[in-house]
Amino acid sequence: MVMEFTGEIFYWRGPAPYLFVSVPEEASREIKSVSREVTYGWGVIPVQAKIGKTTWTTSLFPKNGLYLVPIKMLVQKAEKVEVGDKVAIKIEIQLF
Repeated sequence: MVMEFTGEIFYWRGPAPYLFVSVPEEASREIKSVSREVTYGWGVIPVQAKIGKTTWTTSLFPKNGLYLVPIKMLVQKAEKVEVGDKVAIKIEIQLF
């Protein structure tokens, strides 16, 4: 399952401080519909993500009915993105 969308990078001080992009509502509903097949626990969904030329492995986190994509520091530096930037992002969920 591959999804592409645009979102604004924001800071969330959860279990650890990170930057995230929210997956839009419709795409989050699609992910939720397959979540039991792909989660490895706690509703976390493993994905390949891409912004610009940078691809990384991460996990989507459920929050308030949506999923959040963590934007790792290596991505922030490589793509020169920060809080408030709007980015085009591609995620790929591996269905088993």
